[in-house]
Amino acid sequence: MSWHIPSPDSKLSAAIQHKIDTKTKPVGALGELEALARQVALVQQTLTPQLRQPHLVVFAADHGIAQAGVSQYPPEVTHQMVRNFAAGGAAINVFCRQNGLALTIVDAGVRGSFADLPAVRDEKIAEGTRNFLQEPAMSTAQCQEALQRGARLVDELHAGGCNVLGLGEMGIGNTSSAALLLHRLTGRPLAECVGRGTGLDAAGLARKLSTLTRAVAAHPAVGPEPLAVLATFGGFEIAQLCGAMLRAAEHRMLLLIDGFIASAALLVAARLAPAVLAYCVFCHESDELGHRLLLAELGGRPLLRLGLRLGEGTGCALAYPLVQAAVGFLNQMASFESAGVQDDSGA
Repeated sequence: MSWHIPSPDSKLSAAIQHKIDTKTKPVGALGELEALARQVALVQQTLTPQLRQPHLVVFAADHGIAQAGVSQYPPEVTHQMVRNFAAGGAAINVFCRQNGLALTIVDAGVRGSFADLPAVRDEKIAEGTRNFLQEPAMSTAQCQEALQRGARLVDELHAGGCNVLGLGEMGIGNTSSAALLLHRLTGRPLAECVGRGTGLDAAGLARKLSTLTRAVAAHPAVGPEPLAVLATFGGFEIAQLCGAMLRAAEHRMLLLIDGFIASAALLVAARLAPAVLAYCVFCHESDELGHRLLLAELGGRPLLRLGLRLGEGTGCALAYPLVQAAVGFLNQMASFESAGVQDDSGA
């Protein structure tokens, strides 16, 4: 697949900055909200941006590597948590309800059926990936199919009027996949990329690092080509995330980026089409070890630092009110001229 992502035209930059600077406040007084307002306006190519039909999508899948004991939780928890999402009982359900975000739950490759749950969208590639200790997690064809399915879902949301999209994930073992994507695509030492995931103790972390070291050694021929790395070490939910991000940027949608897993998917996307980064709002800095490295690699400035390490897109849902605030002040706050307030700033 090829991706054709337009870089936002910078011609409006000066006008946007002038609008921000002439609001009834000292220049720069709203800090990072000003940068966020400027970004949204540039993405939408307008001085009066609008957030329409905000939507959050959670992609879920199982991982063969979870059988190797790299997580605090057994693989069955992926299936159980998807049922919890469908019942409305997870953190992401609470935060989406609170902040007015529509929520779609996607089975990208979870073991077991959700035929009894119409709230779960079936985009299953297979019953989980293979164990990359022995073989690539997925075939090239499966990887491409996952990218396409993520992209098609975004096409539907865009056609329905959505222009701001948050993306989350669920999959026991997926911090292992994300750590290997970070390691193989950046060359960072593996020990700097591997964290405690769902809460491993010191012994569990050491076992996880040892397991992933063996996994890297099992695939010596895999170079830095992003889709090869994704197919070898990724997950179906990560690949669908990646396809969704790339297609959303093609549609000039604003992308809300969650934590470690979503940022690893974005790393793959950015290697395929660097222009995707202009559309990304980095919602928070996760407590997972490698996320700070990923943010540095992607040039991301997180809006929140709350010590989160849950996934599910929770950081997106929590940060969304800040995006609303940025757009709100840009559109609704008076200027010095309109309010009849003297401006001595020189703006």
